[in-house]
Amino acid sequence: MNADAKKRAAALAALELVEDGMLVGVGTGSTVNHFIAALAGRRHRVAGAVSSSEASSRLLRTAGIEVLELNDAGDLALYVDGADEATRHLDLIKGGGGALTREKIVAAASRRFICIIDDSKLVPMLGRFPLPVEVIPMARSLVARRLVGLGGQPVYRQGFTTDNGNVILDVHNLKIPDPAALEAEIGLLAGVVAVGLFARRGADLLLVAGDDGVHTLKR
Repeated sequence: MNADAKKRAAALAALELVEDGMLVGVGTGSTVNHFIAALAGRRHRVAGAVSSSEASSRLLRTAGIEVLELNDAGDLALYVDGADEATRHLDLIKGGGGALTREKIVAAASRRFICIIDDSKLVPMLGRFPLPVEVIPMARSLVARRLVGLGGQPVYRQGFTTDNGNVILDVHNLKIPDPAALEAEIGLLAGVVAVGLFARRGADLLLVAGDDGVHTLKR
C-alpha cells in the first residue's frame, strides 16, 4: 500500500467515528484532505465543520459542508487532524502546513481529538521532523536566539505567512524526550504564539494506517 492509500485508509477509519448531526472540527494537511473528501459523502448528515485553516475551509465549502466559526460553534464533540510525527504515547509534532495555532485552538475546544497518520509518521521519540514555532514577526530573531539556547537550530520559513499574519521558525536537531515540558518552556518565550508540540493536549486516539490495515492507539 502506498503512502497516499494509507492516508486515505486512516481518513476512512476516522469517518466511522463521525456521528449523525455532529459538528466536526477539521484540521489541515494531506491526510485531512482525504477525510474532507470522504466527509463530503455525508455532508447532509453532519451539522457542519469548524476548520483550522483557510485551505481546509475552502475544501469543506467546495464539498458542500457548512463552515462555522468556533466563536459561534462552542465546544466540539470531535476533532480530526493529522500529524507530522507521533509517538505511541500520542504526543505529536504538528505545523508542517503552518496551521499549528488554529489547530491547537480547535483541539482545545474539542472533547475528543482523533489523529490520523500513515505508519511513516510513527516514531519512538519526537524531533526528527523540524519543530514549527509560530512567532510574532518583530520577535523572530529574539525567539531564534532563545531556541538556539535550548539546543535547536531554528530556520526561518522564507516566504510563508500564517493565516494569523505571523511567521514560522522550523527548529531542527532537537531530541524531545519530554514533549510536554518543552512545549511549556518554548510557549513561555516572549513573542511565541504557539509551538507545534501537542503533548499537553495530545491526541485521544491515534489511527495509524500501515500495509496490514489501520491500527488504533489510545491514550
